[in-house]
Amino acid sequence: MSAPVFSTLGCRLNAYETEAMREMAEAAGLSGAVVVNTCAVTAEAVRKARQEIRRLSRENPGVPVIVTGCAAQTEPETFAAMPEVAKVIGNHEKMQPATWASLRAPNLIGDTERVVVDDIMSVRETAGHLIDGFGRHRAYVQVQNGCDHRCTFCIIPFGRGNSRSVPAGVVIEQIKRLVGRGFNEVVLTGVDLTSWGADLPGTPRLGDLVMRILRLVPDLPRLRISSIDSIEADENLMLAIATEPRLMPHLHLSLQAGDDMILKRMKRRHLRDDAIAFCEEARRLRPDMVFGADIIAGFPTETEAMFDNSLKLVADCGLTFLHVFPYSARKGTPAARMPAVPGPAIRDRAARLRAAGDAALAAHLEAQVGRVHRVLTEGSRLGRTEQFTEVAFAEDQPEGALMELVPSAHDGQRLIA
Repeated sequence: MSAPVFSTLGCRLNAYETEAMREMAEAAGLSGAVVVNTCAVTAEAVRKARQEIRRLSRENPGVPVIVTGCAAQTEPETFAAMPEVAKVIGNHEKMQPATWASLRAPNLIGDTERVVVDDIMSVRETAGHLIDGFGRHRAYVQVQNGCDHRCTFCIIPFGRGNSRSVPAGVVIEQIKRLVGRGFNEVVLTGVDLTSWGADLPGTPRLGDLVMRILRLVPDLPRLRISSIDSIEADENLMLAIATEPRLMPHLHLSLQAGDDMILKRMKRRHLRDDAIAFCEEARRLRPDMVFGADIIAGFPTETEAMFDNSLKLVADCGLTFLHVFPYSARKGTPAARMPAVPGPAIRDRAARLRAAGDAALAAHLEAQVGRVHRVLTEGSRLGRTEQFTEVAFAEDQPEGALMELVPSAHDGQRLIA
């Protein structure tokens, strides 16, 4: 029978875990199955997961569908009730080789338990899954999973569990292995990256891990950090930003809002001025630093004046890459019980945030035209600068190469060279 079909929804960590699952399923000899790795970050994400399951079931008639990921963890009954679904497995279970061995026929469609989802809060370890990265250009290394914080809008801790870290030695050995395979860029990924180390002996910080990687893997050309919580940035992380050119000058920040009252109601741990001060300091230490950010539009109780503070944050923090989320109530979260903003207002605010983001990106692109950039090629016609800016190539290039070039123009979304 054919190899399993995998579909990934949601974050980069999910994409990483899908690759690990693919390898475990292959090693277990699993065949003739569809696996959907779901996201639960919004109600819309869960709706898309159900839609994807139905689509894949139609396209693969008679093939059993396995559903996993955050949405499967937080609401397994939703997916178990779908006639297309043969098995629902939790976020911890999906990363265990024994799970994939147990899914071989006849267990997958036999009389065994249909829902295998245990208490994610009881999980104490995150394994350092060794995978070969994505494509031939960039590798993602999971160093942390879970989250100890309880933001009022967020269901993810209940899908991922409490924060747990991969030991530094395991991370470094994996990065050495990936560099040996020819990868020119490694991205550290996790659910709450800046909490890395809190559960390890000596309670090291993310900056300690970054400095150790750069010291012990001297032939790694580029190290990148995915989303961080700026209020938790430690002294060594700031030192790395200031002194380590191999640490890429791009940080994606979990900001969520720019109004202090909304931040408090979200149960965030920073205020507006904290976010601005962090961006100013990081840019002082590394003048070419650029920022992405997650911002929620229309959080419950948000007035127009409160929203205006979030809109102004784009300029006040100098944000370049915006991920805008129209607020979506998640059942079981405190925010879902707060007075809601009307849907049309949420959509209007999200549109205005996106427009501000588009304008900020266009201004950034304009400033990069005519400058020398070191680009990692992601495909024959696409690459990214150190600042994670997309570059379109006029001619085919080898995938995974590092090359210097001078963009001649931009199209509002990417540089052109």
